[in-house]
Amino acid sequence: MASSTSSPAPHSRSKKPLGKMADWFRQALSKKPTKTPVSPESPPGDVSQPSSSNSPPPVGPSSEASPSPPPTHMGADGSSSGSSSGSSSGRWSKDYDVCVCHSEEDLAAAQELVSYLEGSAASLRCFLQLRDATPGGAIVSELCQALSSSHCRVLLITPGFLRDPWCKYQMLQALSEAPGAEGRTIPLMSGLSRDAYPAELRYMYFVDGRGPDGGFRQVKEAVVRYLQTLS
Repeated sequence: MASSTSSPAPHSRSKKPLGKMADWFRQALSKKPTKTPVSPESPPGDVSQPSSSNSPPPVGPSSEASPSPPPTHMGADGSSSGSSSGSSSGRWSKDYDVCVCHSEEDLAAAQELVSYLEGSAASLRCFLQLRDATPGGAIVSELCQALSSSHCRVLLITPGFLRDPWCKYQMLQALSEAPGAEGRTIPLMSGLSRDAYPAELRYMYFVDGRGPDGGFRQVKEAVVRYLQTLS
């Protein structure tokens, strides 16, 4: 005869454990997250954070106070060049500081002037036609190139200068390239009276070459003074 005691249904045994699990989840959700205590002596930013392998290393005070210098570019000769543009502007933007314009019969006086300017403390870079012109080059091209590649132009005005058509061409070319640039064209008059001073230059002062040094010192000071305006 079969027993009359019946076993409970399978789903009735799981009700109590499920109820306990639901109560545990409700308690877990109702709990508030605890805050990390912060010391009153330190600002909130000093609270230590958990490190992560993917996070970058912290930046120290030394890296914040000293920024990295700008990149240095190396020239073709191995010399370094910074961010300054002094090499491409100012005095070094042209090949010569001064171009000496003279006649052929005044070559000795022109060489003496160039020797004085190049041997001075300023070490001026001079263009002397018979010394620095390109062999085989056209005279007109060489004269124009000498003027355009020089900051200042010294006109050695003598009786031979006034008779030489190429000297007059250089004088007019210098005036046409920079008619308003004061200090660039420096007339040095030697062996002439004031009345013989060219009419094209009457609006500017000239250096009198009758002094003890032939006016060389005044010429040097005029060139140096103009070069200082470029820096």
